[in-house]
Amino acid sequence: MATINWDEIYETALDWTKEAREYILVKMKESFQISTKADQDDLVTDVDKGVENFFQEKLAAAFPDHRLMGEEGSAQAVKDLTGVVWILDPIDGTMNFVHQERFFAISLGIFQEGEGMIGIVYDVMGDELFTSRKGRGAFLNGAPLPRLIESPLNEAILSINAGWIINDRRLEELVRKARGIRTYGSAALEIAYVAAGRLDAYISHNLAPWDIAGGSVILKEVGGIMTNDKGSELTFLEKDTFLAAKPSIYQDVLSIINK
Repeated sequence: MATINWDEIYETALDWTKEAREYILVKMKESFQISTKADQDDLVTDVDKGVENFFQEKLAAAFPDHRLMGEEGSAQAVKDLTGVVWILDPIDGTMNFVHQERFFAISLGIFQEGEGMIGIVYDVMGDELFTSRKGRGAFLNGAPLPRLIESPLNEAILSINAGWIINDRRLEELVRKARGIRTYGSAALEIAYVAAGRLDAYISHNLAPWDIAGGSVILKEVGGIMTNDKGSELTFLEKDTFLAAKPSIYQDVLSIINK
């Protein structure tokens, strides 16, 4: 087996992500097409598809033995995480992109044999670039992110979609016990915010691998914990519930949502 040059892959992935951001910024000044998927609230634009096609073409030319699992079509061919797999959400937070023109990100996780090696989450409008490499720490615009500090649940800021709180009475207890609740509409950014200490936990009922792949590598490097809502390990091959939290409150949150 050929030696993998992770320095090259990391720098290349960063360059492509920055190019993709510039493409998005240019397209935002023009008109773009919006359509829906199976759910009328699940939006997709030709910009999403353009970013994914960009990565697909670049990857085929530079690393032909790597595979792309992307939200807008290329994921259908990926049934396992053997070898090196790039897991991409070209625009995480498409609804925010369409309606608010902010709080959306390019999310990329690069996995080897199922293990996250590189994580990139780029807040396109905020120009905040969260990055990580396995065993080398996590960074925000090149500055190291510190390990997560301990704090109790009653001082925690949690990110939970308001609609889920209405439909799941267990989440009400979390709302009452936490200091505050936020929601941003981009899973990749919310996981990155946990890694940066801006949030203490993030909970979702239904996320795909490309929603969480990039952020998961970043969060792991600062000591965060990620599982599904039953405490089981994530597969990064199918949709699942999701819990990301700093270690000091992870077990408290998990216990409450499993009552």
